[in-house]
Amino acid sequence: MKLSDSDLKVLDILWQNGDTTAKILAELLKEQTGWSKTTTYTVIQKCIEKGAVSRLGFNFTCHALVTREQIQDQHTTELINNLYGGMSSLLVASILGRKKHSPEEVQNLKNLIKNLS
Repeated sequence: MKLSDSDLKVLDILWQNGDTTAKILAELLKEQTGWSKTTTYTVIQKCIEKGAVSRLGFNFTCHALVTREQIQDQHTTELINNLYGGMSSLLVASILGRKKHSPEEVQNLKNLIKNLS
């Protein structure tokens, strides 16, 4: 499922707030992004067509059909495959090389790696 940045804005609200009416989504996205109600409704419809959102009832309550974790996993896999030749270690090396890490962060990373083994 290929989601746009706009789709993710709708999903982010649903992930944070749970099921939300299209009207409230439009109000929240107008505040956050300046979108018109029409733009929000168009993005919601695209999310429905992609299978990421369902619309329930007469008040058009929107429900996320995918979790944040599912989308994070999908995007991470695409990133690793497209930019790092499928090698997650290259992504990790790139992330770790970006800043100096505290001893606590280094220990946490070591623990994570140890728990993966």
